[in-house]
Amino acid sequence: MPLTEWDKIGTITHVPTIYYYRPSGEWLIHPVNITKTLVDSLSRVLIHFYPIAGRLQWIGGGRLQLHCNSKGVHFIEAETESKLDDLGDFSLTPEVEHLIPAVDYSTAITKLPLLLVQLTRFSCGGISLSFMISHAVADGQSALHFISEWARIARGDTVGAPPFLDRKLMRAGEPPKGPPKFNHLEFNHPPVLLGKSSNDEERKKKTTAAMLHMNKTQVEKLKERANQGQNRPRRPYTRYETVVGHMWRCACKARELEPEQPTAIGVYVDSRSRMIPPLPKRYFGNAVLEVIATSCSGELISKPLSYASSRIREAIERVTVDYMNSAADFFKNQPDLTKYQNLHAMGSSEGPFYGILILVVQAG
Repeated sequence: MPLTEWDKIGTITHVPTIYYYRPSGEWLIHPVNITKTLVDSLSRVLIHFYPIAGRLQWIGGGRLQLHCNSKGVHFIEAETESKLDDLGDFSLTPEVEHLIPAVDYSTAITKLPLLLVQLTRFSCGGISLSFMISHAVADGQSALHFISEWARIARGDTVGAPPFLDRKLMRAGEPPKGPPKFNHLEFNHPPVLLGKSSNDEERKKKTTAAMLHMNKTQVEKLKERANQGQNRPRRPYTRYETVVGHMWRCACKARELEPEQPTAIGVYVDSRSRMIPPLPKRYFGNAVLEVIATSCSGELISKPLSYASSRIREAIERVTVDYMNSAADFFKNQPDLTKYQNLHAMGSSEGPFYGILILVVQAG
């Protein structure tokens, strides 16, 4: 199966997802039967999502193709003496990492399963169900589609929305139509600190994961602030544009960056509804483009929140069908895609470093 350019760039390793379930007498399935139910329903849902049971193969020039050879997926069952309450707010910690299947990237890519699942039973009676899904096969929306259909079958239902598997809608296997029509800044390397030639020193610093909570009142106050003043937008800034703009400004302040320091923020935009005609909602693959909003730190801090929100909106609105086709031609014209790929496991000290570039969640 030929893959699209969006399947071959960025993170092409596995991406983790984990769900937690507290013990309950209202579970539809008796705890003793959970493993059998999950394994049986997984084998059935893979009939519809059969690419996930295949394997990747390098074909030269940093390009991949997918062999739908039914090699299968990995299902792991584990137990722990820990209780769910021991995990606190479920932030990514060493304890949580043990609940996620490990992938050995020293193994040849042709032998790596595209999906690994781990069911962990806690001493309190709760369970966790975690997934490692290859990003070369599915983006976030496609992965969620697969998990949702698996859940339907596990409950005793039938598949409600079979996946649309034809990636030719995103020009898989096609030659370039010509040179790109746009200047795609998003494919450049992230900015480095002023006076530095690389990010080597920054990437040596210790990093931690944190979960920040904002309630509805706080979000609405930010949105109101972003939409007030003389430069009101024709269409009010969304919660997404507001909150991400606020995060961008706060990061610049917290890092005490020089006013002239270039910064950039990556926004992942789902192109499914932006193509002409739109892709089927059940399109299975990668259809997300990361675009970049840029500004100097001093401008972001000195100007109102609306300025940061406007820069994010401008980046999102660049994503049209013409822009997507131009980006595809950019990659199709590259002799080698390796420098546009992240081949390292998430959390690794290797691979791209985004010390000045802040990666954020997906936009619609």
